[in-house]
Amino acid sequence: MIKQLQKAWKEKRPIEIIYVKKDSTVSQRSILVNGLTDTYIKAYCLKKKQPRIFKMDAILAASFKSNPYKKYA
Repeated sequence: MIKQLQKAWKEKRPIEIIYVKKDSTVSQRSILVNGLTDTYIKAYCLKKKQPRIFKMDAILAASFKSNPYKKYA
């Protein structure tokens, strides 16, 4: 999963994540990764249209969107 997130960051490709929110509910988001650490992901959320920070240990899955050729600046 970390390799997918790094690839999304390097290639500026959107990636879908499924994660557990603070209130223990599960959510799915499309994000553009802006930075990675061992603990957090800095990203732009395409759904909320705002920057967000996601805890790495809260992410259950990550996969690329269906159109791999559309890039975002």
